[in-house]
Amino acid sequence: MNSDPRITCDPASSPAIALQEKASLRKALLATRRALPDATRAQWDAAIAEQLLHYCANENVSALAVYWPLHGEPDLHAAYLALAARGVALNLPVVLEKHAPLAFAAWTPGEPMVEDGMGVAVPAHLRLVPAPPVLLVPCLGFNAGRYRLGYGGGYYDRTLEHAPRPRTLGIAYGCLQAQFASGPYDIALDHIVTEGDFY
Repeated sequence: MNSDPRITCDPASSPAIALQEKASLRKALLATRRALPDATRAQWDAAIAEQLLHYCANENVSALAVYWPLHGEPDLHAAYLALAARGVALNLPVVLEKHAPLAFAAWTPGEPMVEDGMGVAVPAHLRLVPAPPVLLVPCLGFNAGRYRLGYGGGYYDRTLEHAPRPRTLGIAYGCLQAQFASGPYDIALDHIVTEGDFY
C-alpha cells in the first residue's frame, strides 16, 4: 500500500477532537472525490470492475453484496451485469432500522428501484436474504491498516460484528487513502480495491 497519505489526521487526538477531525476529513475526501473528472472516474471505475471480476472468478464467489453508488462512489454497474450473467447472486444492503446491522435484499440489475428514507436506492419489492459470504464496502476514505472511513453511520461495522463474518472488499479510489486513527468499534476490511491496487 502506498505509505504516502494524501490527507492526514492526527491519530493522537482526544476523542472530541478526533470526531471533529474525522468530520473535516470526510468533507475533504468528499470534495476530492466529487472533483474527479468524468473521464478519469470512468477509467478508474472500469479498472476497479476488472479487478472485482477477476477476484470473484478466482474465489468462486457465488453470492455477493454490492452497493448502489452515492456521492461519487465508484460505479460498478458494468461488473454487476457481468457477475449476474455468470450466475452470481447479487444482494443490496438495506437499512431496516437505525443503529442496527444492515439487512440484505436479493437484487437483479434492471429491476424497479425506489429510494428508502435515507435516499438510497433499494429494490421496490424487498426479498430479504441472509448476509452473503462476500461484501463490497464503499469507502469514503481508507488507511494503511485497511480501516474504512464511511459517512459515520456505523452500519457496516455493526454488520461485521456478527458471525459468520463475510469477507470484505473495500472499494475506493486510490487518491482517497488518508491517515486517521481507527476507533474501538472499527473493523478492518479484508482487502481494499482501488483503480491501481488490490491490498
